[in-house]
Amino acid sequence: MNTQWEIVIGLEVHTQLSTNSKIFSGAATAYGAEPNTQADAVSIALPGVLPVLNRGAVERAIRFGLATGAHIAPRSVFARKNYFYPDLPKGYQISQFDLPVVGQGALAIQVEPLSGNAKPYEKVVRITRAHLEEDAGKSVHGETQGVTGVDLNRAGTPLLEIVSEPDMSSAAEAVAYAKALHTLVRWIGICDGNMQEGSFRCDVNVSVRKPGQPLGTRREIKNLNSFKFMQQAIDYEVQWQIEQIESGHAIHQATVLFNPETGETRAMRSKEDAHDYRYFPDPDLLPLEISPQWIDEVRATLPELPHAKQSRYVNELGLSAYDACILTASREMADFFETALAAVPNDAKMCANWIMGEVNAQLNRDGLDMAQCPITAQQFGGILKRIADNTISNSGAKEVFRTLWAEGGDADAIIATKGLKQVSDSGAIEAIVDEIIAANADKVAEYRSGKDKLFGFFVGLAMKASKGKANPAQLNDVLKRKLAG
Repeated sequence: MNTQWEIVIGLEVHTQLSTNSKIFSGAATAYGAEPNTQADAVSIALPGVLPVLNRGAVERAIRFGLATGAHIAPRSVFARKNYFYPDLPKGYQISQFDLPVVGQGALAIQVEPLSGNAKPYEKVVRITRAHLEEDAGKSVHGETQGVTGVDLNRAGTPLLEIVSEPDMSSAAEAVAYAKALHTLVRWIGICDGNMQEGSFRCDVNVSVRKPGQPLGTRREIKNLNSFKFMQQAIDYEVQWQIEQIESGHAIHQATVLFNPETGETRAMRSKEDAHDYRYFPDPDLLPLEISPQWIDEVRATLPELPHAKQSRYVNELGLSAYDACILTASREMADFFETALAAVPNDAKMCANWIMGEVNAQLNRDGLDMAQCPITAQQFGGILKRIADNTISNSGAKEVFRTLWAEGGDADAIIATKGLKQVSDSGAIEAIVDEIIAANADKVAEYRSGKDKLFGFFVGLAMKASKGKANPAQLNDVLKRKLAG
């Protein structure tokens, strides 16, 4: 990246709230229904209908505000945002403008640089606001040549639009923020986070400037539904803007789309400013008032949040910040870790390594997420317990894990059935070693004359003789003592 330029990035994230009904009516919000079967009179804006605010949507907004340390407005106002889309029946969207329900907050993120040898670091991204609004419908292109259909099932689905400050200065930071936000909204139960279904959609505002200069003109990349595409879109857009400016061209404020097939952004339309939408308070909706008591009730239902959990894992369990971040990538992952850890409370690092290694690798191979893991944390804890008490070796544990994953069952029963219990009897191990030393006098002499690398040779013979069941630590100790003469 050109170091003569600074990158400035801010995100607007549309989070579809997990209510069963729409924000201003009782119509269902379930994904995948036949087109227009969940479009009621309010959704399609029939004359004379009136909106009624969904309390569950407000509660989810409060949960988000509390989770990000934001100000919860005691009084907020819904406004009409006027613009024309074929899938916006009213000709306006009910949203919030100058008085949003959630004010300024912040989100701490762990940034993993996308290239180079830079180390991961923590950064705090400020959140400007989060406001409630209704979603538009969906235009469906191309099912019949030259015809666009309109599906209004999504119209009126509750959204929380989360707007950040322009605090990010690289694609890596933007992706880290989006991932942290994605984790948080699922963690606190306000959104399912399904990016393919449009439950979590990101708009990225990107501009560049010379160091110390005022902010440049931004372009907004719309509707990114993949972290990979977000990184690619930002990198392309940054390079494009730099090349335009260095070639003597001006950047014009615009809304752009990213094409994953070409890896390029292209302008869709000139970018509107707030005054273009002609906001005014919606006359059919009273101001939203949120009492301190309601806020306290919602606060009492919040779980321990990801950042607090990460701090506890580092300070109390001795894990690295990186490990803590991986283990809190989802609430399901953290719950799995903590439940499994109960079996080996003094071996947090081993538990973490197994989850980040074997468990995650197998989930990836099978295309599953943590919520779909075929073994329970209690079953997994049974494996860890037998590693910790030296009943099985690491390789034996992997065999137990594979069997549990494929067939289910119990770790102890699998160990017994497959004969995986380690030989930890010192007398049995000494007998094996004595036989090997007696049968390989020439190699013993070479070892004692200084050929230390032969130690591995003796270990291999001993493990073969014990059919891989000798406790490695005990075997090493006995071999070293016996070979020393």
